[in-house]
Amino acid sequence: MADAEEPEKKRRRIEDLTEKMAVDGGHRDGACNWDGRWNHVRKFLERPGPFTHPDFEPSTESLQFLLETCKILVIGAGGLGCELLKNLALSGFRLIHVVDMDTIDVSNLNRQFLFRPKDVGRPKADVAADFINNRIPGCKVVPHFKKIQDFDESFYRQFHIIVCGLDSIIARRWMNGMLISLLSYEDGVLDPSSIIPLIDGGTEGFKGNARVILPGMTACIDCTLELYPPQINFPMCTIASMPRLPEHCIEYARILQWPKEKPFGETSLDGDNPEHIQWVFDRAQERAAEFNITGVTYRLTQGVVKRIIPAVASTNAVIAAACATEVFKIATSAYIPLNNYLVFNDVDGLYTYSFEAERKDNCSACSQVPQDLQFPPSAKLQEVLEYLTENASLQMKSPAITTTLEGKNKTLYLQSVKSIEERTRPNLCKTLKELGLSDGQELAVADVTTPQTVLFKLNFTA
Repeated sequence: MADAEEPEKKRRRIEDLTEKMAVDGGHRDGACNWDGRWNHVRKFLERPGPFTHPDFEPSTESLQFLLETCKILVIGAGGLGCELLKNLALSGFRLIHVVDMDTIDVSNLNRQFLFRPKDVGRPKADVAADFINNRIPGCKVVPHFKKIQDFDESFYRQFHIIVCGLDSIIARRWMNGMLISLLSYEDGVLDPSSIIPLIDGGTEGFKGNARVILPGMTACIDCTLELYPPQINFPMCTIASMPRLPEHCIEYARILQWPKEKPFGETSLDGDNPEHIQWVFDRAQERAAEFNITGVTYRLTQGVVKRIIPAVASTNAVIAAACATEVFKIATSAYIPLNNYLVFNDVDGLYTYSFEAERKDNCSACSQVPQDLQFPPSAKLQEVLEYLTENASLQMKSPAITTTLEGKNKTLYLQSVKSIEERTRPNLCKTLKELGLSDGQELAVADVTTPQTVLFKLNFTA
């Protein structure tokens, strides 16, 4: 009986101590700064050192800037986001906003340590902000349970630094495009005061990366788009006729059977709905049994449907620490920031290195140069569309193409609005010449990967 009571006593003692720390911290003074609280930060900011920036001058002003002025935006409150919020708050950053459109799932609890079982179903941003605000005296985390696309330029312009902990390349590219759109130029010269640094972190299993982006000055997300692994897609003929893997069976149920049988009416397949996942799992098992394929599990079904990448808590911790360190360097100007890409890999042992990713002169996002499209007049619009989506440097998702003909704006193809897609679909089978396009014509392309319209110049080839 005594052994059973011991863990309970320990748990209560820890809870009492935690509550006392928060309460005491809130009553030492109005600013929640008890003696010695920021000594660990002062050691970096109030004395010189062998690794400080050549122009760094120790002072008390840098710490006050962190505590009272510097505004940080954290995008994503998942595996990386939880670590980032904790690291930033404990490093002296108090004015933090966090944006996340997701809610907490029970599968998040093994690594996203700001959440508890009682929080399942609640917005990640709200719960993460509440936890940090309650646990770290003086910290003011403002949550936003929204998409990053729901905010305009004025929202993003208020922050000194933006740090991303996203699991979506599309969202990264959109954020990258937004910060580039905030840049201002005078006589072709970039105004440094318009630059908002972007710190981007990403993990995949035991691999990760962290990078520092100074929009308009260093390589942006789109400059290095080829570095991101393409999403795995299985050939339709294999899924339909010759399945060999359990994933093929799951994709058969997801892509072919779901829209055909419509088990829940006109409802789209929702990867977060257990009933939907169960239905796909059952159909996939039937398909697997038919072809003597083993390995179809409920968890694998979830992973395939939601495109889940295995997450490792230790990798998140390392990459978030690297990102938070870069935020600290830039905010204080005390140390030279990363230049500009860090790679981490502990699949077999531990391996890490950094290199300078170079800007592309013709980057579609940051070069301010119209992109060239090389096609013969006989090429069909469908070929242009495929180029925009399949080219490694562009990787657009659902491009909408417009141009100006005879002084009027004309939509050549747009697939996001059903009625317009149906009206413009016949254009895909027409040649560029039949559409009235000429050599040197400018095409404006909008896509979910960027808030800006990308301009292309059509160059006819023989």
